[in-house]
Amino acid sequence: QVQLVESGGGLVQAGGSLRLSCAVSGSIFGVNVMGWYRQTPGKQREWVAGATSGGSTNYVDFVKGRFSISRDNAKNTVYLQMNSLKPEDTAVYYCNVKSVGYDYWGQGTQVTVSS
Repeated sequence: QVQLVESGGGLVQAGGSLRLSCAVSGSIFGVNVMGWYRQTPGKQREWVAGATSGGSTNYVDFVKGRFSISRDNAKNTVYLQMNSLKPEDTAVYYCNVKSVGYDYWGQGTQVTVSS
C-alpha cells in the first residue's frame, strides 16, 4: 500500500518561508505527478503545484515566483519551498501522487501565515 506523510507546516509571519515535505512509502509506478493542494474552511481544495516523474513542474498563477516544487525520486519525496508567504496562503496543504490507475493523498499539514 502507498502512504503519504506531509511535514514542515507551521506558523510563520507574512514574508517568511516554509518548506513542506511529503514522504511516500510504498511503490509507485509509471508516469505520475506528485503535487500539492491546499484547502481552507468552506472552500474547495485547490491545486497549487505539480511535478511530473519526467521533471516538468507547474504552478497555479498566484504562487508563481514564490513557491517552488521539487522531487527526489530516489527518496520518493516531494517538497514545496514557500517563500514570501502571505496571510492568504494560510491553509491545510495536502500532498498527492497520481497517475492512470491510482490517486493517493496525505493527511495534510497546517500552514498559518500571520500578518
